[in-house]
Amino acid sequence: MIESILIFLCMIGVLIISHEGGHYLIARANGIRVVEFTVGVGPAIVKKKKGDTLFALRALPFGGACIFDGMYEDEGEENFNDEHTFRNANVWARIATLFAGPFFNFLLGFVLSLFVTAFSAWLYPVVIGITDNSAAEAAGIEEGDRILSMNGKRVHMAGEVTLMSQLNRGEDITLVIERDGGERTITFTPNYSDEDARYYMGLYVGKKGSVPLAQLVPYAWYTEKYYFDLTFTSLKMLIHGELTLDNLSGPVGMVKMVDETYEEVRPFGLPAVALTMLDLAILLTVNLGVLNLLPIPALDGGRLLFAFIEVLRGKPIPPEKEGYVHLAGMIALIALMIVVLFNDIGKFIG
Repeated sequence: MIESILIFLCMIGVLIISHEGGHYLIARANGIRVVEFTVGVGPAIVKKKKGDTLFALRALPFGGACIFDGMYEDEGEENFNDEHTFRNANVWARIATLFAGPFFNFLLGFVLSLFVTAFSAWLYPVVIGITDNSAAEAAGIEEGDRILSMNGKRVHMAGEVTLMSQLNRGEDITLVIERDGGERTITFTPNYSDEDARYYMGLYVGKKGSVPLAQLVPYAWYTEKYYFDLTFTSLKMLIHGELTLDNLSGPVGMVKMVDETYEEVRPFGLPAVALTMLDLAILLTVNLGVLNLLPIPALDGGRLLFAFIEVLRGKPIPPEKEGYVHLAGMIALIALMIVVLFNDIGKFIG
């Protein structure tokens, strides 16, 4: 468990630095003064002032902040015309600065995807098994068929087929497959399993292979795109009530996930552990980027929403009104984090 905690702390630290570093770099590029760049929360363990910015490493490694001058309160008379404060910066400079955090998470995810794709086996969407008396067997699907698209959506990895299959609610499935050098289209209805309460196609996909160096960049994008799809699907299921708060995980739940994954791959050696943890980091950094872009007050997405409203109105929302909205959002987020934390502890103990 100690190894898993250390891995998680390193992983979450890199994600936070990437996110806040994106804010910091684009803010500085636009002349916005950054008063504090902090990783973690609580009392500072290490801190150093460089220029206008205080850099700090804090005791609890959950979260971080890039605090811009004039972002959280109305400007005093002495700073009213200071162009280096956040509120006095050009609206598009503020939009770029706010978007930079999530964007750098996505950029980190892509860089990690390049590495993982280059050094891991790729599971191509090739049929490697057919279940007896299944819908796939009845439809004439055979081992060795390569799935090119599913319900009109191009697929490049086995995980995409599995994800779309798991989301099926009994609708017809249309596969475009490649067999003997030619393409054919097959449409069928999956069978329902009373035992598992879900629909199954009745096929197994995932032929191992390597990605050619010339195709490394697009296949790295397919990896990150898969985690985008997984994140958006989870959000959609949460909104529709198919997932509940019990399905959400906070820091404790993520440590448990890292520990279970670590214990599962540890027997295969250090390279397998490293690649698996990097793959998990891709999922987490994409999650962090997407969640921060949601139009929720206090998050980057909520602040971006106010900035775009300013673009449409031609003038900003009064700072005190925007501040009240973000304060309410922050209180709600803290309350949600407390609920998730107790759920995580309950599952961890259980």
